[in-house]
Amino acid sequence: MVLEFKSILDLLKAFPDEQSCIEHLEALRWNGTPVSPFDETSTVYKCAGNRYKCKTTGKYFNVKVGTIFEDTKVPLQKWFLALYIFSSHKKGISSHQLAKDIDVTQKSAWFMLHRLRYAFEHPAFKATLGENDTVEIDETYVGGDEKNKHQDRKTEGTQGRSTKTKKPVLGMIERGGNLIAQVVDDTSKATVEPIINENIAQGSSVVTDEWKAYKGLSGNYEHAVIKHSAKEYVNGKAHTNTIEGFWSHFKRGIDGIYHWVSVKHLQSYVDEYALRYNGRKLGVSARFNLVLENVEGRLTYKQLICE
Repeated sequence: MVLEFKSILDLLKAFPDEQSCIEHLEALRWNGTPVSPFDETSTVYKCAGNRYKCKTTGKYFNVKVGTIFEDTKVPLQKWFLALYIFSSHKKGISSHQLAKDIDVTQKSAWFMLHRLRYAFEHPAFKATLGENDTVEIDETYVGGDEKNKHQDRKTEGTQGRSTKTKKPVLGMIERGGNLIAQVVDDTSKATVEPIINENIAQGSSVVTDEWKAYKGLSGNYEHAVIKHSAKEYVNGKAHTNTIEGFWSHFKRGIDGIYHWVSVKHLQSYVDEYALRYNGRKLGVSARFNLVLENVEGRLTYKQLICE
């Protein structure tokens, strides 16, 4: 049975203790049949204390092994609260605020948020675009505005598409559908075109601005071009307003909630906002369970902070 909840109060009623959280995670991951993380084909024996034994390897495990929750010292009830808050807030939540909300240290909250973002990289959250409607393609640049810097910290030649102090992110959004966004080293044709071909079904209708990297897309797609340099923003059904709206929301979230993100972790933050956008039509509990169903993969603190 899938529990429904629409508020934090409902969540706490649905999962009042650690055991209820464990049972819910087991139901989502295993659907009544425990699977060994060491050998998926192995017979599994149920043991005391929510533990199981893999017959093939002789190793013991629980439902958290092989997931973002493995070896965590934080109770699952707090993880569930963190996931609810994180996935429900339209612009995210800072580690400082989450630490206060669930009573953990700021360091623990920061690590928890990154583990949740790690889950967002799961392939289940990505789908081929263009099969149902027009796809808009655009890129944005993440980094500090030169006008906001002190004079001695300004960098020459950073206007426009410069990557001296900014990192480009390529975005593709299907109208009424999903979004895929990827951090890239540059916005050259050699970099951008393979990503587009990989994620958008051939023959789809696509709309871009006149950036030179998009020239040649007409070979695989019905390609419409909006000439922003000529102050053209809409031409019939051709526009990039949807993807630009997402960029605006993404940057307001970064500026207002996180204030700054490193290049190293930028893709994780992009994935966070992409999943939030792609799950916009889901109910609170459906979005919550969608993430819990795809928490495979372990991220250690050492992996997170290493260069």
